[in-house]
Order: sequence, then C-alpha cells, then structure tokens
Amino acid sequence: MKNTFSVLFYPKRRDSDLPDKASVYMRVTVNGRRSELSINRKVNVSKWNQKAEKLSGTKEEVKDFNNYLDAVRNKVYNVQQQLLRNGTKITSQAIKNSYLGKGEKQMMLLEAFQSHNEQMEMLVGREYALSTVKKYKTAYKHLKTFLAYKYRLKDIPIERLNHSFITNFEFYLKSVKNCNHNSTIKYIKNFKKIVIIALSNGWIDKDPFINYKVHTKGVEREFLTKEEIQLMLYKKLHAPRLEQVRDIFMFCCYTGLSYSDVKKLTKDNLVKGIDGEMWIKTNRIKTNTPSNIPLLPTALMILDNYKDHIEVINGDVLLPVLSNQKSNAYLKEIADLCGIKKNLTTHLARHTFATTITLSNGVPIESVSKMLGHKSLRTTQHYAKILDSKVSDDMSILRSRLNSSLKTKNAN
Repeated sequence: MKNTFSVLFYPKRRDSDLPDKASVYMRVTVNGRRSELSINRKVNVSKWNQKAEKLSGTKEEVKDFNNYLDAVRNKVYNVQQQLLRNGTKITSQAIKNSYLGKGEKQMMLLEAFQSHNEQMEMLVGREYALSTVKKYKTAYKHLKTFLAYKYRLKDIPIERLNHSFITNFEFYLKSVKNCNHNSTIKYIKNFKKIVIIALSNGWIDKDPFINYKVHTKGVEREFLTKEEIQLMLYKKLHAPRLEQVRDIFMFCCYTGLSYSDVKKLTKDNLVKGIDGEMWIKTNRIKTNTPSNIPLLPTALMILDNYKDHIEVINGDVLLPVLSNQKSNAYLKEIADLCGIKKNLTTHLARHTFATTITLSNGVPIESVSKMLGHKSLRTTQHYAKILDSKVSDDMSILRSRLNSSLKTKNAN
C-alpha cells in the first residue's frame, strides 16, 4: 500500500498569546494520522495566507520568514526520503522524531533475538533445558548468516519482516544449509517466537506469519526390537568403554529416561515406591515435569553392576555416564559389532522403551506417558508405535473370545 504524506503550516492561537500574534505549527500527516509541532516562530495573524501557508507581503522580513518555512518543509521531505531509504516504517511520529533529532529507535531482529537468548540462558535449569537454549542459539546463527547471504545486512528492523522474508528464510535453510523439512520448521518456530514478542511489545503492528502455514511431517522413529535388545544386551564386547555405554543405553531402554536425565541422576533419585519396589523419581530437565518409573529387573541389574564403580562411589551419581558425543560414537561401533543396521543414538532408547518394552507388552499408553514425563498423550504418540505382533496378539485374544462365544451359543 502506498503511503499518503503531507505537510501543513498554520497559526495556532492560545489564550495567553497576544491578540494579533500566534505561534506557527507544522502538521505532518501520514496515512491519515497526524503529528504536530511548533516551528518556534510567531506571526501576525492578519498577514497569514492560509491557502498559500505563508505570510503575505513583500517586505524583507516577510521574505525571510517564508524562506524559512520553505527550508523547514524541504527538511521534512528529506527526512521522509531518508526513512524510506533506511527501510524504516513511515509514520507521522517517526518523521517528527527524526526532524527533532530524537530518532525513534528501531527494534532490530538479531538484537531482540540475542536478548531473548541471553534471558533464556539465565533461566537454564529453572525454566529451560540447556538443549532448548542451544536450539534457539542455532536458529539465531542461521538468521544471522541468512541476512548476510540474502540481503548483505548485519541486522534488520523487525518492522521490515514480511511473508517474503519468512519464505526466503525457509528456502535458505533447506537449500543452502541443507536442513531437512522438520528441522527447518523448528528453526522457523524459534524465529516466530521473537516475532510474537515484537507484537506483544508493540514493536510491530502486523504479524508477518499471518499467511504462513507449514506443519512438520510425520517421521518414522526407529527403535530396537525384542530380538535386537537381547542381542545387544548379551553381546561380548572387547572394550570396557563399549560395555559401559551399552549398559547405560540398556538402562535407558528399560526406563525411558533421556540421556540428560540419566546423567543427572543421583542416589537420592532411587527410592522405594508405594508398591515396595525400587523406583526412579526425578523431574525431566527438558520440561521440569515429574517422571516416576518402577524399575524392571534388567535396570536393577545394571544399577547393581555399577554400584562399586569409582565414579559412583566417589561422586553423587547413580551411573557413570560418558558424554553424549562419545556415547553416540560408541553406540555406532556397538551396532556394527552386533550387526544392527539402525542408527543407534542415546535417544533411540527412549523410543524403544515406549514401543518394545511397554506398549507392545500391554502397558496402557497413559502409564507410558506418565513414566516418560510427557504433558500430553499426543507427545507420547510420537514415540510409541503399536507393533504388528502386538496387533496380532490382541486380535488373537479377540478371535478366541468370539469363537468361544459362538461355540457356547451353538451348544445352547
């Protein structure tokens, strides 16, 4: 939409003014919205020509005054042109402030994003997980390189964001950064949070995401089968480091705990539950939601195997957990040794717990969700898959019941 823009001069009397004198004001109007300011000059009202917006007369002092008005008008038009060149949103207030030398500060995108990330970082462990902060930092880096790549800019005013900027950013992530669809959408959602903050603070008055509709695609999440779990659990490994990583991974498979949650476990998290059995009771780092898990025999066996480990004895840890990077590297080595073709990562254990250990053995999804520390069943459904074998077993039970009912009916 093209901006309408005008400048008007007029005398404004006040009760305290002399009857024949009035202060001259300038009115700047942009798209119907006005801003007024005094030009710090007074005129004789009887000599003012409102149609020409000047004083009438040929005296030298009149010419000087009218020349001053022309200079003021030209300065205002120059201000408007400079704001246009800077990509600033043109408003009557912005022109007024710039004319007065105040320079209405524009909120910049990366500046706002950086401030948001710094605040998040200060709340790690209380409101946010470190992994969440890292994702926002990565989104910030992608935006920064995108601005340099596409627009040759170090930063951009938030008010300049539009639908084209968002779609260009999406294309950049997929093409230049080679991000898959779901990773791209997650980065854009991180970016969108900054836009929501800008809207809430009044830094922008229109949401550039209003016509941007994209959803993540369903992903086939891998998990270990019962046979693969047994193969990996009893595989003779040639190095203690591999055995340690395998055992911690198996503990995650039988508890559903994520890598970060297992790493932070202390002896205080091992408690006796209401059933008299041993439980893990903790709060998830990612969401701070409770995750209470009755320990299965395999998990208890692993804890017993490491109770005399030097890190467990000398430190306040329940298990000696290596770094996530090393764990994932060693898991790939273990997968090769076991002949498992899947991409083993620490997070795959969580999928395995949801699918193979619990749901396929008849544990209700509500119980699985509670143990995983999820806030909704919808989240659990992303992890959990009902195996064909479980469907077959359930239908076999139903088939037997129906056949039994049919035989009873025929006998009568």
